[in-house]
Amino acid sequence: MKINSAKELDVYRKAYGLAMRIFDVSRHFPAEEKYALTSQIRRSSRSICLNLREAWAKRRYEAHFVSKLTDCDGENAETDSSMNFAKDCGYITVSQHAEMTALGAEIGRMLGSMIKNPMPFLTAPSRNGTPEKPQASTDL
Repeated sequence: MKINSAKELDVYRKAYGLAMRIFDVSRHFPAEEKYALTSQIRRSSRSICLNLREAWAKRRYEAHFVSKLTDCDGENAETDSSMNFAKDCGYITVSQHAEMTALGAEIGRMLGSMIKNPMPFLTAPSRNGTPEKPQASTDL
């Protein structure tokens, strides 16, 4: 199955779901966190998806693609740290933390796999010079 958009990747769907879950739980954070933890955790979780879209746009060049995937992985790690703060400050429950960090870990493994083996996702030049769509699986 050909992938036409990063939004078709399982890793994108999972990252988007995590960002939306974080948005939902962060609506209940205290007002004094509005410009601190609330803003930061929302930004970093959304950046995973945004950087995936940028990586997809740069998949003609392996180094650029991997660089943007590495940015995704960094944002994922930042989101994980913010979730730890949210739990330790009592803003989210232990079960919410476990649910979201498990999803973040899964996203991290998927990104790591893409970073280690980017070739299936790269755009290969066709015979007529027009880039072809990659044959990557939607399982990542």
